[in-house]
Amino acid sequence: MPHVEPLSGWGRYPVRDCAVWQPVTAEALHATLPPLGRSIARGNGRSYGDASLNPEATIDMRRLDRLIAFDDASGELVCEAGVLLSDIIDAFVPRGWFVPVTPGTRMVTIGGMIASDVHGKNHHGTGSFCEHLLWLDLDLGDGRVLRCSHQENADLFAASCGGMGLTGMIVRAAFRLMPIESAWMRQQTVRARDLGEAMAVFERSHAWTYSVAWIDCLARGRDLGRSAILLADHAPADALDATRRAEPLARPPRQPRAVPVDLPGFALSSFNVRAFNQLYYAMQRPGEALVALDPYFYPLDALTDWNRIYGRRGFVQYQCVLPLAESERGLRRLLEAIATAGSGSFLAVLKRMGPASFGLLSFPMPGYTLALDFPATPANLALLDRLDAIVADHGGRIYLTKDARLSAPMLALGYPGLARFRELRAQHGLDRRFSSLLSQRLEL
Repeated sequence: MPHVEPLSGWGRYPVRDCAVWQPVTAEALHATLPPLGRSIARGNGRSYGDASLNPEATIDMRRLDRLIAFDDASGELVCEAGVLLSDIIDAFVPRGWFVPVTPGTRMVTIGGMIASDVHGKNHHGTGSFCEHLLWLDLDLGDGRVLRCSHQENADLFAASCGGMGLTGMIVRAAFRLMPIESAWMRQQTVRARDLGEAMAVFERSHAWTYSVAWIDCLARGRDLGRSAILLADHAPADALDATRRAEPLARPPRQPRAVPVDLPGFALSSFNVRAFNQLYYAMQRPGEALVALDPYFYPLDALTDWNRIYGRRGFVQYQCVLPLAESERGLRRLLEAIATAGSGSFLAVLKRMGPASFGLLSFPMPGYTLALDFPATPANLALLDRLDAIVADHGGRIYLTKDARLSAPMLALGYPGLARFRELRAQHGLDRRFSSLLSQRLEL
């Protein structure tokens, strides 16, 4: 039997009372789905908005968390969809393996990574997570469980990769891990005085495996877009000092700290955010260093419940991508609008994206992606509507995994695979069995 509880995404906006089922096996999930009507899968609740919310039936997948098989020769891992990325990292980094693509937090499930077709700091060279996916098993909720891959049920595979859980319940999946020699990163920090200089650093740094920039979203004038770019490669064992070389795959322990209370609104005043941005930029020292794997990939995981910084009413994360030819013009317009409004986030992120994925609703395209947080206030929601118009003018799109307020017409402008996605949902009867607040809002 289900229980009812208030749920939200990581942004804590919106919040809805949802009837929650928590099957403990794939067989229990299979038996649960047919009588439910419309439902949606929920992993660890790290999508930011309403993608994993269905007041009628939300399926908590975290008990489907088994590692099923691993091939030491090829790196192929088979696991259930509720396995946390953190568990894979804990189990396999000590054995010399790492995931081919990781988002900015370890606290996500493999099913969520597939449904979001997550990308990382290496998208310019490696693509998104589903580019490394070998197959997935999909429960269609009508008694069928289908193996989906590029060779089998390829249409459902393309719809499920980035499909926000709207093609069925991902039960298990297979993908390949990549070998590493150490749990350390060779990192180079480069400061850029403005947006043009930051983009030039990205364009000449394709040989680096990973690249990401913190960008000062409130800087204006000649400082518009000033950034600190972090470039990195996995460090080989022979690059470590003697002490680290003795246990090259050992990860230094981290002691996460909690945000104990919801911060008041004045903590996010324009003055405070602007002061933080100026201080953070000044603290980034150019040069090369060895850094541990976790702080490079997952800096915010060291601060549990960091979403409480934005207070009780929550926040929305806004992430867009602009095509390469339009990126600089579009980013300038976006940053000018954000700086003028005086409302931005402590940590805005800029990344260079590589080729588009095969997923019908996958987010990436060749160009630049900008992500930043806004407290969920009426003024900020109106600002995001203005940002949407800029993104549309430059041929971009919004990341659905981060979204909580996009309109259906704006979605249609950015996703050319949308019509085919809707067609497949109807063809297989999935529109009658799987639904979320996001899908209802965006008419998916």
